[in-house]
Amino acid sequence: MTPRESMMAALNREPPRGHVPHFELAFFLTMEAFGRIHVRHRAYHQWDQMSEHERELHRRDVADLWVATVRRFDLAGLLFYGPQGFTDDDVRRSLEHIRTLSGLERFVAMHGDATFSLPSGETMMEFVSRLAEDPAGLKDEAQRRVDAALERGRAIQGWGTLDGFALCADYCFNDNPFLSPAMFDEFITPYLVQLVAGYRELGFYVIKHTDGNIMPILDALVSANPHALHSIDPQGGVDLAEVKARVGDRVCLIGNVNCALLQTGTDAQVVEDVRRALRQGMPGGGYIFGTSNCIYTGMPLARYELMLKTWREEGVYR
Repeated sequence: MTPRESMMAALNREPPRGHVPHFELAFFLTMEAFGRIHVRHRAYHQWDQMSEHERELHRRDVADLWVATVRRFDLAGLLFYGPQGFTDDDVRRSLEHIRTLSGLERFVAMHGDATFSLPSGETMMEFVSRLAEDPAGLKDEAQRRVDAALERGRAIQGWGTLDGFALCADYCFNDNPFLSPAMFDEFITPYLVQLVAGYRELGFYVIKHTDGNIMPILDALVSANPHALHSIDPQGGVDLAEVKARVGDRVCLIGNVNCALLQTGTDAQVVEDVRRALRQGMPGGGYIFGTSNCIYTGMPLARYELMLKTWREEGVYR
């Protein structure tokens, strides 16, 4: 199977064979790996002043860097990130270049969440006030956001170049979700259910990402029927073996290699944690290998390469 086919098989919880597919939400070490600025660190403030030829060169460069990343690090798939200034039409053209360069060998995803995320410190008090004082208005906004996301999804469906969406609204701290389970079921779950169902009807795969301790809302997340949950965060006290035992027959699981160990642990600790994740995630399939967050700026590239070395040697269905 191609890496894309392997990832789709895992998302569909089909019988596994070959390597466990490898997926990351993001790979930000492009400067260290390729000597090239990551696309999210670029800001094309004079985009409208560029000639069409220059803009097209930038679109092609973004696509080329995406393909170089997935091939060097054996990624079955990766989210597409457009630089600041990219319109959806610019994204569409870059995705076309990705398919020209790589065919259908890799799984291509984009961000597509519309549900309320854990608010920032700057907006938290406003959000909490609205929960208490204007719950109906907040729900109306939630519905409008979902409707707009699905309208955009219908347009993107016509591109024919995208496999799925990653829903990247974070809901949890390391200790607990921001909203109680009852409030989560009131303000998040109904809209997440609609969003996932709408994307599925359009033929897209859906990966739901949230860091932190998801255990109090695990059943609600699974009830929304995404193809996969990411990132099964050990820093939030989430145990991959427990989650797999509880819901592994209903949803694919992605991630769980501890990013903190990749950052500050020893080589031996990294290797053991990779082995643990493979040991807990692989049985029966429905598992995609990856970190508990992403390959973020500042993580030692050598540690990521050590993680992949262990995966290449041991993450194989015999």
